[in-house]
Amino acid sequence: MRAVCVVGLGLIGGSLLRAAAASGRRVWGTTSSAADAAAAAEDGFATADLDAALRQAADENALIVLAVPLPAVEPVVRKIAELAPGCPLTDVTSVKGPVAETVAQHAPNPFVGGHPMAGRSASGWSAGDAELFRGAAWVVTADDGTDPALWREVAELALDCGAHVVPTSAAAHDDAVARISHLPHLLAAVLAACGADGGPLAMALAAGSFTDGTRVAGTRPELVLAMCEGNRAALLDAVDDALGRLGAARGALASTGGLRATVTAGHAGRAGLDAHRAHPTCPVTVDLADDEALADLRDLGGAGGRITRVDAGAAYGEMPD
Repeated sequence: MRAVCVVGLGLIGGSLLRAAAASGRRVWGTTSSAADAAAAAEDGFATADLDAALRQAADENALIVLAVPLPAVEPVVRKIAELAPGCPLTDVTSVKGPVAETVAQHAPNPFVGGHPMAGRSASGWSAGDAELFRGAAWVVTADDGTDPALWREVAELALDCGAHVVPTSAAAHDDAVARISHLPHLLAAVLAACGADGGPLAMALAAGSFTDGTRVAGTRPELVLAMCEGNRAALLDAVDDALGRLGAARGALASTGGLRATVTAGHAGRAGLDAHRAHPTCPVTVDLADDEALADLRDLGGAGGRITRVDAGAAYGEMPD
């Protein structure tokens, strides 16, 4: 297995370093946080400053994983282009289009985007866990021009970490996560602020629905800003949809006092999620040597399918029957 160099040792990067090591890979990491570096070293993981970590990656032709917030991607990519220009590169950033554009503009490295759909409101090395990705979806982008061999390697890393792989394009990923990740962060922020405006009595009465609905509002604000502002165009569409629905709910409440349409649509949406997760599946194989392999992978992801195993020539998975 190819060695892995993780740049950024917060929740996701630190969890990836642990999980990759547990799978038997040779790993090391680097971070701008002295506290995270010290904590990782104390836990027995190899760490170095950025330049030394990238030189080691170049010496070992390691897979470099960008695990830094979006605003930090460009300076790190520039440094990779300087010190490790031949190394394959992936990332775990929550927005895919801007990362791909940055790599294409500033580095010659072969690149395949990735995004594990797992996390917690806590952050930093101490929040990480080798089991964080167990059973989670991990997007591995399959845009036209992607090297199928590198796609397989990045998918293999995700699988080694306990996730299953959802192949899609960078643009489709960004549209989807605007609705199921970034919009929920905004709505949680609004809900938390509205609840706090209710004063001490509201806080004393807050129970499960408020706690569950505001969980991600506990995430460090700079991380939320990086992901949401970095996906501005797609998030604007999702916000417009949400505002339209809230406006319709307000209009109905003001005019008739009824909220049936809003509540029923929401109940159906949640039931759809449960139904998708429980839906029977059928096996599927994608020949990675086929000229249409990337399109086949995107079609699989777009249909709600996933990859659960890869080998040198094919990707194996399942999709809704």
